[in-house]
Amino acid sequence: MAYLLEHFWPGGTEEQYRASLAAVHPPNGMPEGQIYHVAGPTEGGFLISTVWSSRESCERFLQGTLMPRLPIDGGFEGRPEQRGAEVVNLETADVAHPA
Repeated sequence: MAYLLEHFWPGGTEEQYRASLAAVHPPNGMPEGQIYHVAGPTEGGFLISTVWSSRESCERFLQGTLMPRLPIDGGFEGRPEQRGAEVVNLETADVAHPA
């Protein structure tokens, strides 16, 4: 079952997001198991939402890639507010939404 993970970084900036993304994502795509990635600034910080093929693929990324590389030079500081959920509905459109 797909898994949704959201991170909110209080006080986070786009520059910190880009530095963090460059450090943990493959240069031409997403980590194995990640099927959706969206991020943007919001009131008080920066929000990242991801959907994974399973909770296990999400945990592999967190434990095997993200956590070992923290802290990231120029990236987010501290720990994010985190929420996760088993996905009960995922709909997509065949439309690209470039930033």
